[in-house]
Amino acid sequence: MILDAAGLALRNLFAPETRSVFWKVIGLTLLVLAGLWFALREAFVAYAMPWVDVLVPGTPEWAGWLTFVIGMFASVGLALALALLLSSVTAIIAGLFLDDVADVIEKRDYPADRPGTAMPIGAAIVSSLKFFGIVIVGNIIALLLLLVPGVNIFAFFLVNGYLLGREFFEFAAMRFRSPEEARQLRSRHAGTVFVAGLLIAGFLAIPFVNLLTPLFAAGLMVHLHKMLTRRGVSVA
Repeated sequence: MILDAAGLALRNLFAPETRSVFWKVIGLTLLVLAGLWFALREAFVAYAMPWVDVLVPGTPEWAGWLTFVIGMFASVGLALALALLLSSVTAIIAGLFLDDVADVIEKRDYPADRPGTAMPIGAAIVSSLKFFGIVIVGNIIALLLLLVPGVNIFAFFLVNGYLLGREFFEFAAMRFRSPEEARQLRSRHAGTVFVAGLLIAGFLAIPFVNLLTPLFAAGLMVHLHKMLTRRGVSVA
C-alpha cells in the first residue's frame, strides 16, 4: 500500500496538472534557502569573525591562513545548518501548497469521491509555524546524536520520518476530518504513517531532488489517506 502510494506520488510530481505548483515550490524553496544562507552568513561575520582578532593578537603572516581555514569550516557548517533546516522549510511550504496538490489528485484520481475542504489560510499558517518549531527541536536532537557513533545516520531518518510523516498525514486527513479525528486516525495507523514518513525522509536526503519534498510528501499522504479510508475507515 505504501509503495503504491509512493509510486502515484512520484507520477504526480511531473503531471501537467501540477506543473504550476511544481515551479512555485521550486522557486519559493530556493528563495527561502537563499534568505537563510545570507542571514546565517551575516550573523557569522558579525558575531563570530571578530573573535579571530581576539584569539590571534597582532597580524602574523599565518593569521590570514587561519581566517581562511575558519571561513572554510564556517561554510561547511552553514551548509549543514541549511540541510538541517530543509525539513523545516518544506513544512512551511507544504502548508501553503498541500491543498493545491490535493485538489489535483482528488479530481484526477478520485473523481467519484467527495472533494476535500481546504484548510483556511490562517489555520494553515499557524499549523505550519508550529510544526516548524517542532522540526527545529527534533533536528537539534538529531544533530546532538551525530556525535554518537552508529546512531547518527539513523537519527536523521527516525526524527524526520516521524515528524514529517505525522504532519503531512494529518494535513491530508484534515481535508476530510477535524484535527482531533485526523490525529486519532494517524495514531491508529502509526506504524504505516511512520514507514511512509521514512520514505519522505529518504527523499529529503537526496540533494537537489529534496527541493520537491513538499510535492512528493503531499501526494504520498493524500493517496495513503485515501487508501486507508477505502479499507474501511469512515470519513466524517
